[in-house]
Amino acid sequence: MQMQELWGYMGKILRVDLTNASIEEEPLEPEMAERYLGGSGFGAEYLYREVPPGVKWDDPENRIIMASGPLGGTTLSGTGTFSLVTKGPMTNLAVTSQANGFWGAFIKFAGYDAVIIQGQSPRWVYLHISDGKVELRDASSILGKDTWEMEDAIREDLGVTKMMSVYGIGTAGENQVRFAVVAGDKGHICSKNGCGCVMGSKRLKAIAITRGRQSVPVHHKELLREKAKALDVEAKAARGGLLYKWGTGGAFSSHALAGSLPIRNYTTSVFPEHEKMNAEYIRTHFEHRNKPCWACRLLHTKFMKVTEGPYAGYEGEEPEYECMAAWGPMIGNTDPGAMVMLTDVTDRLGLDVNEAGWTIGWVMECYEKGILTRKDLDGLDMSWGNVEGVKAILEKISRREGIGNLLAGGVKRASEEIGGEAPKMGVYTLKGATPRGHDHRAIWTEMLDTCVSVTGTIQALSRLPSPTIFGHPPVSNRFSPWEVAGANAKLDGWYVFLDSLGICRFITINPGLTVESVNAVTGRDFTLSDALTIGRRIINQLRVFNFRHGLDPALEVPSPRYGSAPTDGPAEGMAVEPYFQWMKSFYFELVGWDPSTGKPLPQTLKSLGIEKLIPDLET
Repeated sequence: MQMQELWGYMGKILRVDLTNASIEEEPLEPEMAERYLGGSGFGAEYLYREVPPGVKWDDPENRIIMASGPLGGTTLSGTGTFSLVTKGPMTNLAVTSQANGFWGAFIKFAGYDAVIIQGQSPRWVYLHISDGKVELRDASSILGKDTWEMEDAIREDLGVTKMMSVYGIGTAGENQVRFAVVAGDKGHICSKNGCGCVMGSKRLKAIAITRGRQSVPVHHKELLREKAKALDVEAKAARGGLLYKWGTGGAFSSHALAGSLPIRNYTTSVFPEHEKMNAEYIRTHFEHRNKPCWACRLLHTKFMKVTEGPYAGYEGEEPEYECMAAWGPMIGNTDPGAMVMLTDVTDRLGLDVNEAGWTIGWVMECYEKGILTRKDLDGLDMSWGNVEGVKAILEKISRREGIGNLLAGGVKRASEEIGGEAPKMGVYTLKGATPRGHDHRAIWTEMLDTCVSVTGTIQALSRLPSPTIFGHPPVSNRFSPWEVAGANAKLDGWYVFLDSLGICRFITINPGLTVESVNAVTGRDFTLSDALTIGRRIINQLRVFNFRHGLDPALEVPSPRYGSAPTDGPAEGMAVEPYFQWMKSFYFELVGWDPSTGKPLPQTLKSLGIEKLIPDLET
């Protein structure tokens, strides 16, 4: 591929070395665009090249790669998405995490496809990018500010009120909380594997981009307009229009009825109050207004004002499903207004809501059983449903104050430090990855995916789209080990491909239309098979990276509570533990990895065009 054929790309990479405050531009390698597309793919390649074994997550030589993709900044809905790739502190392995909003579009309007951050600043700074100008600015005056205050302060500092996207860290990232996030555009989050902790270790408070005047080169604009309309229609109609009508919280009650809603730290699977906590209830009872991402016509995110209950008058972003799960049933709370309040607090402090939810749920169960006392918890009453206690402990975690210092490592590390029965009660993977906000004991596909994922989160996500699109029968029995492993293996690669495009997953419901949109932008002739190959290339490259950085496949299993059998509800008695090791080995075999070690086989790497990695895996 020649540079003049790079439709969909700006052709430049921005590299910032914080140690010596140097800023350089590098040309985008055409071969990289061809083989890795962008987003998570660019991040995987740069991480592999530039972060050798022995470099720890908080080492100045660790990298943060934030990249858009060929669809970023186009007229397609939701193309403000970007991927953040780094080596994270929860697992000490690779992570790819995505966020929506505007940043992914604005970085391209500024003339870049990606930003690579390296080194460690001697003082706190933030990075400002605008047309023809990139500078590191003093951030001492914005330290201690939450993620929303940070955005306002940077806008004031730069004298820019509109057309700016800011992503950075709150107090949690400043204080090296292991599950700190990178947050921006007031409510959008790169949440996985402590990427905000890595940014904090580099003393980088934020990256702000003023919208530039450059535009993304598109090969076939008229065809892209047609595909954009068709994708919008599909996205709005998906699941009977559930997401379009009610947002991600539209699935809240269905999870309750399926036994996949996380309730009181997995001690029960029954939550009769779900109908007064779901998205339909809060959207029809609370005031709200649209809060769209770049070019998006799905409009699934809202800004909300609570109108009833003890938190009436409170304003914040509408909780996404996982925020609802964490700050509703997980902690025994049945007040939707409190759910809005805790979501806002979590995002402002810069904490991953999933890990925060598992940690607080574990604390509450420990408190109930006398493993942790009020004295241990700095005098806080952590009874189920005490939302003010939750708020106080979240603030302590973000400052690493008192009990918050113990909990800042997440539930796995905290429970291991307490010892005794405590580790048996926590929900986590043994390698440290944080599960999403479901009861995966009722969704075995996602439990397997979470445990073996190379991205630090769900990798295959075998509920959308249907495996039938890729020539595989749908899962007829969610508790069938062979169906679960087979579906995950068949879909493996698709979502990582999407995460390399610079577009929101909720828009790309139809895989065929998605690939056709990529072709309209780039002028290439991708097929679904090509898309899976690119996704699998990235997955296998990250897998080799992880093995070189100490991955122990024996730890790719659920904790005792995470892998336990539900004691009530729709999935009562369905135990994954007897099947898990077989299921994992079968999955390894199906994706071309050694069934006993989980290492990619040489022939697999060769078939994906990354045979150059074979010697690294053998050392």
